[in-house]
Formats: sequence, C-alpha cells, structure tokens
Amino acid sequence: MKPETPSTGAVHLPVMLPEVLAALRPAAGEIVVDATFGAGGYTQAFLREGARVLAFDRDPGVAGRAAELAAQWPGAFELMAARFGDLAADLAARDLQPGSIDGIVFDIGVSSMQLDQAARGFSFRHDGPLDMRMGQAGRSAADIIAMESADVLADIFYHYGEERQARRIARAIVHDRAQTPFTTTRQLAELIARLCPARPQEIHPATRSFQALRIAVNDELGELVRALEAAEAMLAPGGRLVVVSFHSLEDRIVKRFLGQRSGRGQATSRLLPGEPLRAQPSFEVPGRQPLGPSPDECATNPRARSARLRWGVRTMAAPLAADLDLAALASLPQRKAGRP
Repeated sequence: MKPETPSTGAVHLPVMLPEVLAALRPAAGEIVVDATFGAGGYTQAFLREGARVLAFDRDPGVAGRAAELAAQWPGAFELMAARFGDLAADLAARDLQPGSIDGIVFDIGVSSMQLDQAARGFSFRHDGPLDMRMGQAGRSAADIIAMESADVLADIFYHYGEERQARRIARAIVHDRAQTPFTTTRQLAELIARLCPARPQEIHPATRSFQALRIAVNDELGELVRALEAAEAMLAPGGRLVVVSFHSLEDRIVKRFLGQRSGRGQATSRLLPGEPLRAQPSFEVPGRQPLGPSPDECATNPRARSARLRWGVRTMAAPLAADLDLAALASLPQRKAGRP
C-alpha cells in the first residue's frame, strides 16, 4: 500500500522518494509520467526538478490535489482521470507518440488516504460499504461476494491474496449470503475472523482476503501487465521505468517483465543453422535489484517496510511481443465450462 495522505496543506512524501529520484533522474525539459498520482508526492518532486509531468489516477478523490499542483506549476502538469493500463492510448490522444517519454513511475497498490476513508470500503479497520472500487465504477466487492461461486471466490482469495484458508472462507460466504447479503466490510471481516482466529502478533485474519478482493475488483494485476507493456512502447531510448510494489504478486510480475525484456537467462552462444534471430533486449536492468526502503524510513513509516523498487533503462530495440506467461501471472486459473 502507498503511505500517502490527502492534501491538508502539507503533502506526505511517498515511499522511497530518494531512491525513485535516483533511478528516474528527472531533469528540466523532460516528459515524465507519474502513472499513480495518489496524493502527488512523486509528481511534486518531479516538477521541482523542472520536468513536465503527466499523471494518471482513476480515483476522482485526487482532483483537488491535482488542481493545487496545476495552479502552482501552470503548463507543466496535467492529470488524466484514467487507468494507467491505458496510458499509451491516452498519451497518443495528446499527440505523444511511442518513444517520446523520458520516464515513467508506478507506485502500485492502494494508498493510505483510500484505506482511511470508510466510505470507500477498502479496509476492515473502519466499517463501511463493501465497495473497494478505485474508480468508483464497475462491480464492487459486494457484487463479487454476492454473485461468484465458491470455486471462483476461493480462486480469488488464494491466487490474489495467498490465503491458505481460501476454500473454507469461500464456502462459508456462499452459505451465509443465502440468509443475509454481505454489504459491509465489518460483516465480511467478522466472518473471516470467526473462521480463522488470529494468534497473538499475527496480522488480522481478513487481511489477505481483503487484499484479494481489492485486486479482483480493480483488475490490478492485469492493469499492471498492460501498463508495463505500454511503458515499453512509450519510453524513449535511454528513458527510465521505475516501479515500486508492495507485495509479492506485483513484484513477481515486474521482475519477470524486466528480466524477460532485458534478456536475462538467454544463452549467449552462437545461433545454430536455421535458428531464428533472438529479439534484442528492450531494457537494461542496472545494479542489484530490488531495492528496499532504508532503516530510517521503515522506522518513521512502518507501512513502507514491504516496498520493493525495480527499474530499467530503455534501449533502442523495438518493443518485444507480449509475454503470455506474464499475462497468466495476472489471471485466475481457467475453469472448465459448466463447472459451478
């Protein structure tokens, strides 16, 4: 999760800001995309370096903060109320062609300001409607809980939340919803807590299931795959891609993308007669990765402890073909037709 807060006169710095700036190296006159605007901490830092910033966020709640930055840096900042998975099309609509962007940053996950708003339904710490929609459109978490089969719910909890009790929780939900629909975060959290009571010092037993539902509601992993491929197309040679993630599912996708795009693991021997030419790497991945937050940052902001930063530098090679294995990491397993 991204430990940012809404604007209240002062903006809290986003996670690993010094490391992000060192990896991205924004400079005057460059075009930088902040693909996850949130409270605008990264964007503000890039603007201070003299870069022009185009930001993406599908959450209508960020409009006020965006207006503040637009007024402070006229002509240098624009917010697009859109999914970052669509960034290539949205940038093209502004006459920005592939290969024209100098840097793109992703800070993946839900922000603290979203978690702290009970009406958004992201957290079980505050009772609210079982919603979880970042863009406040489409199916809500309550819709998924009400409509999906026990098998699909179990897949969501297991694959998106790494919840070991996924099947047990899913069956209990299907049983209980027949009597009373699940409409609030407290209802669902209390059911899971009864089924899987936590031991001392453990996280709340509903943590993984709530994460899984949020990912499913917002198609977060699918968005990430589409966004990484769009970033590859839009970055100029020498342009930099920087990604901060907060759990293993996201980091696994980013690691595979940069590894596959940089040619990691490919043999360096000569090709055999008739063997097709290998595509040239579209990214270089410098240094030892991933980076984590500093001990000082973890001490002052415990929510930053799980952050992992990976980055790559765009080469002159053409974008590579879509990686089907990467898409599979972002998807639930396919079930046979007709199975309930």
